[in-house]
Amino acid sequence: MSTLVTRDGTSIYYKDWGSGKPVLFSHGWPLDADMWDSQMEFLASRGYRAIAFDRRGFGRSDQPWTGYDYDTFADDIAQLIEHLDLREVTLVGFSMGGGDVSRYIARHGSQRVAGLVLLGAVTPIFGKSPSNPDGVDGSVFDGIQAGLRADRAQFIADFATPFYGLNQGQTVSQGVQTQTLNIALMASLKATLDCVTAFSQTDFRPDMSKIDVPTLVIHGDGDQIVPFETTGKRAAELIGGAELKVYSGAPHGFAVTHAQQLNEDLLAFVSR
Repeated sequence: MSTLVTRDGTSIYYKDWGSGKPVLFSHGWPLDADMWDSQMEFLASRGYRAIAFDRRGFGRSDQPWTGYDYDTFADDIAQLIEHLDLREVTLVGFSMGGGDVSRYIARHGSQRVAGLVLLGAVTPIFGKSPSNPDGVDGSVFDGIQAGLRADRAQFIADFATPFYGLNQGQTVSQGVQTQTLNIALMASLKATLDCVTAFSQTDFRPDMSKIDVPTLVIHGDGDQIVPFETTGKRAAELIGGAELKVYSGAPHGFAVTHAQQLNEDLLAFVSR
């Protein structure tokens, strides 16, 4: 397996397909790099270099007890970009992964970055707070953590319904649902719990003003996990010159339900 050992000794798994202008994908919770196979194969088959990694604590990467915060996630990305000597890279982040690619730019600059794509992302701020009264209430995240501790496998199996919009007319195969569960169960329980805290409480609003590369924001207006009006819509407003695409009726998991549309939009963005 292709791995990078970070400065704190954590082994990070990554896959690296194709050659050409690089595109680096950061996955959502509680998944891993395999969520990107459709997008990676599509771009790599069309002359691009597609790279995806398993966030620390997930998939085939190491499972340390600590380090599940966005500064650490951004530093892991920085070390991977340096390790592979990526230049003119397009960063693509889904859900919680939108936070770490945004934090990477805010923390490490955009010298190596050609563009940014935020897909159903938790940016600029997800959870409710005094300065974000429209955010998702903390009780929701408490409930997620309680469900994970009580019966993680069943909780994640049930999570597929709102994630893929199965209760709103979307359809995905039983195979996809099984794969999603299998991927999620590869993760560390500690990482899975700690990341709920990280993505619900981290405020990326200061990061948005530091994004100085062409940015595409894509969000489904049927997203039951990360509500469009308080995340994707606001991110596009805060990032200078950002382009916003709204997928009508699309759920959070639109990388599967709207894979072809997403692949074409990604190709158009990276080839501009």
